[in-house]
Amino acid sequence: MDKHDIDEVTGTATTGHVWDGIRELNTPLPRWWLWLFYLTIIWSIGYWVVYPAWPLVSSFTAGAFDWSSRQAVVTDLDAIKAQRSPMVTRLAAASLQEIANDPQLLEFARAQGRAAFVENCAPCHGTGGGGARSYPNLNDDEWIWGGKLEDIAQTIRHGIRSTDGATRQGAAMPAFGRDGILKRADIENVADYVRSLSGLPVDPKADLAAGKKTFADTCAVCHGDDAKGKRELGAPNLTDPIWLYGSDKAAIVEGIWNGRGGMMPAWAGRLDDVTIKSLAVYVHSFGGGEK
Repeated sequence: MDKHDIDEVTGTATTGHVWDGIRELNTPLPRWWLWLFYLTIIWSIGYWVVYPAWPLVSSFTAGAFDWSSRQAVVTDLDAIKAQRSPMVTRLAAASLQEIANDPQLLEFARAQGRAAFVENCAPCHGTGGGGARSYPNLNDDEWIWGGKLEDIAQTIRHGIRSTDGATRQGAAMPAFGRDGILKRADIENVADYVRSLSGLPVDPKADLAAGKKTFADTCAVCHGDDAKGKRELGAPNLTDPIWLYGSDKAAIVEGIWNGRGGMMPAWAGRLDDVTIKSLAVYVHSFGGGEK
């Protein structure tokens, strides 16, 4: 071998390739590594033969084992459905109250409801049902549309102000400021007044008497003379410390000025009746469910 084909620093033969004066050393991969690489190629050919691998015009090669991950999942789901079928049948035939009175059915419904809640409801109400601003907390005792099992099931099934024909429409809160129904000063006063009803601090200079009059003239028709709300209208109780959109004065003024009208989709048609029952039972078990 020509001495010029040997690298002077390492004493290793070169390939003869040179880039910008840099010579490529001829250092082959270890033989054991090469054999392992060849084995993986042979192994991959085996996979092509026994498992789905190659796309065809309208399908794919099924493989000698006739196995697919999709079918494996379907098989497992079918097995789970078959295992649960007797309890699901009982759940479908039982009323909500019968489910609540049967410990075995109740436990099954809660387990199924928990899974459905995480998948469908948690994005808005939170994993534990704690809610967020503009999304109701399902753990407390404040229910805008009612917290009995039947009420919860009705809300889940048909939604609030949804496109479902049986949805609860209620009365969306008007935009009193934007539509020129009330002046800014009136809105400021009534905001201070409703804050005082729930024990929140108000500006010492606030005109609560004027706010009370504005409330009686404009707001009481929905929220009631005592401001405790009306469920048939979806008007919340303003005398407790629970505020869906925030209790600071700015949030209340913004709500009065621009109006409110929360919506919830109808889940009938998206979820089967057994799942809706299970969800109602599970939500009712959070601790805020009414008897």
